[in-house]
Amino acid sequence: MKIREAMSESPICCLPTDTAQTVARMMCERNVGAMPVVSDHQSKHLVGVITDRDLCCKVLAAGLDAGTTPIEKFVTQQPVTCRDGENIDKCERLMQAHQIRRVPVVDGHNQVIGIVSQADLALKGRPERLSRVVAEISKPQTASAAA
Repeated sequence: MKIREAMSESPICCLPTDTAQTVARMMCERNVGAMPVVSDHQSKHLVGVITDRDLCCKVLAAGLDAGTTPIEKFVTQQPVTCRDGENIDKCERLMQAHQIRRVPVVDGHNQVIGIVSQADLALKGRPERLSRVVAEISKPQTASAAA
């Protein structure tokens, strides 16, 4: 199966200048836990990814004002990505190796065209492989690996 068959197309994206509160609201409205961060909404050039965990642990837990704090300092830059024509097996391997639950899908110009989530794999992937993928993604990290 190709990634294009499993990915969610045209995901909502945010900008590095958006506030943590704005991004959190967008995540709530769309019921997503991660969002591609793009340079602008026209080009959708991927600059990173932000997760609900990033917002919680790096903004709220640090006591920063979510309403005025831009997300740019908390974005994971150079995120793991896939291309829509690649095999879904590659995406699964990347998720396992990097212990991530979502992978942005980009075109040849690094423009965001989709996202593959763990849920997409559950709904559209091969059920016999899903438990292994989830188990690998969910392994506890050691203190040195998490740093």
